[in-house]
Amino acid sequence: MAKRTAFIFQGGWQGHEPARMAELLGSQLRAHDFDVTISDTLDALIEYDLSAFDLIIPIWTMGKITDEQLKPLLAAVQGGVGIGGVHGGMADAFREQTEYQYMVGGQWVAHPGGDGVTYTVHIDGEPDPITDGINDFVVTSEQYYMHIDPAIRVLATTRFGDVVMPVVWTKHYGKGRVFYCSLGHTPDVIKDEALTIVTRGLLWAAESKYAGD
Repeated sequence: MAKRTAFIFQGGWQGHEPARMAELLGSQLRAHDFDVTISDTLDALIEYDLSAFDLIIPIWTMGKITDEQLKPLLAAVQGGVGIGGVHGGMADAFREQTEYQYMVGGQWVAHPGGDGVTYTVHIDGEPDPITDGINDFVVTSEQYYMHIDPAIRVLATTRFGDVVMPVVWTKHYGKGRVFYCSLGHTPDVIKDEALTIVTRGLLWAAESKYAGD
């Protein structure tokens, strides 16, 4: 089997430590025999042939992206390249680009209580290999309240009072597989159960071209 390839673009708001997150996720993929390319400029979305990669990981909180930069990203995923990511690096990027949000399946709204909330991630969504064997776990971090696409396939949730809010989901955008996890305010949060889920999710997304779904 040919070696899988991943493209990570990192930047935007620095509070999420995008360079460190890129190295963490990149190292997980390298451990699974991926060739990983990391860029710190959105112009790379134009400069590279994104359709040649198996997986794209955006780590770019907020910021602005031009239509010229966004178009090849959307086209690559529609054509069968997988996309996956975490927290605001994927789901609070390019706020003015609604088609990007539609691809992701959600958009950050708020994190009441800031970066010190202790809450439970419930593995109570649809059964899936991404979460197989993982029990509910507790994290202390930002708890994301989000706008979500009702078409997403929810794998894990958290609670805001009586509101059940997705934490982990998958979907498709065209032929491309999409994976998202709202954990990951800093790389230190992506550990233990969260690291297992994110790694499995990225590997799942990277199989878009070969899965035929």
